Amino acid sequence: MKAYVLNKVGGADVLKISDVGSAPVGPNKVRVQVQTIGLNYAEIQSRKGLYGWAPKRPYIPGMEAYGKIETLGEGVSQLQVGTPVIVVGQFGCYTEEVVVPVSQILPAFENFSPAENAAFAVQFMTAWVALFEVCRIRETDRVLIQAAAGGVGTAAVLLAKALGCEVFGTASKDAKLDLIRQLGADHPINYQTHDFVEFIREKTGGQGVDVILEVVGGEVFRKSMEVLNPFGRLAVIGFASLNLNKLNPFSWWKTWQDIPRVKIDAMATASQVVGASHLGYLLKDTERMMRIWGDLSSYTLQHGLKPIVGHEFKFEEMAEAHRLMESRNSQGKIVVHI
Repeated sequence: MKAYVLNKVGGADVLKISDVGSAPVGPNKVRVQVQTIGLNYAEIQSRKGLYGWAPKRPYIPGMEAYGKIETLGEGVSQLQVGTPVIVVGQFGCYTEEVVVPVSQILPAFENFSPAENAAFAVQFMTAWVALFEVCRIRETDRVLIQAAAGGVGTAAVLLAKALGCEVFGTASKDAKLDLIRQLGADHPINYQTHDFVEFIREKTGGQGVDVILEVVGGEVFRKSMEVLNPFGRLAVIGFASLNLNKLNPFSWWKTWQDIPRVKIDAMATASQVVGASHLGYLLKDTERMMRIWGDLSSYTLQHGLKPIVGHEFKFEEMAEAHRLMESRNSQGKIVVHI
C-alpha cells in the first residue's frame, strides 16, 4: 500500500510516497479503499510542525477522504462492503486505503462526484458549526466571511446565502472576487485594494455586520472587531496569518501578538460574542457529530448545495498540491485523486 508518511517537518518536499503495510481491521472498524482526498490548511500547519492536534511522528497526514468500504471489522453490522463513504479524522487519509472506527465514517452524497464528496465534510462542517452552532446565524443577519474564496469560505458563503443573509466576502484577487460573486455574495471585497472596514461602513450606512467568520488572525481579526455590530457574533476558526519559525525567536513575538484576543469590558458595552471552533472535538462526541451531520446534510440537499472543487491533482502530485494551498493562490477546495 502506498501512503505519504510524515517523518519530519519542513517544506512540501518532505512529502514522499512510501510503501507501508496494510493495517489490520479490528472490532468496530472498517477498511476503506480511498479514491479521492480533500486537502485542508491544517495539514500545511501539520507538515510544518505547527499543528497541536497532530500525533507523534511518523504518521500519515490527511483529515478527509472518499472511497468505498472494502472490509468490515467484527461487530460492524450497519455498513456493507462496497458502500461509498466519506472518511473524517485528524490524520491518516493520505493513503490508498485507511482503517478507521465506524464513528469516523459518514454517508457519501449520491449526487456528488468523488471529488465533491472528498471536498465536503471538513469545510462544510467547519462553516456550519461556526455559523449555525456558535454564531446562531439568522436570515436577517449581515455576514462577513474572511478568505471567502477558500474551501471554508466558499462553503460559508453558500450556507449563509441559502439562509437569505446579506453576505460580504473578502479575497485578494479579482478572479477570487468573481468566484465569490458567482456563489451569491452581495459584496465581494478585494482587501488588497480596499479597506474592508471602510467598505462595509459605506455599504451599511455607517453600521457594520452581525456575524463574522474569521480565519486569519492578527490585524484582520482586530479590524473585524471594528465592524461587529452590537449583539454581533464572531467565530474564530483559524489563524492563517500565524507563521511561527521555531528557529527564529523574532517570529515568536509576532506569532504571540497575532493570536486573536478580546477585551471583555469593550465587548460588554456592545453585548458582543466572540467564540472559536475546532472540529477535532467532534470526533470524541459521536452523538453530537451525527446530529450536526444530519442537520448539515438535510440543509445541503434542501438547498441543492455542492462544494466548490477548485483544483485537482494526482496522488503523486501531493507536494505540488501543498505548494498551491500554501501560496494562497487556490480557489475552493483542493482534491487529490488516487
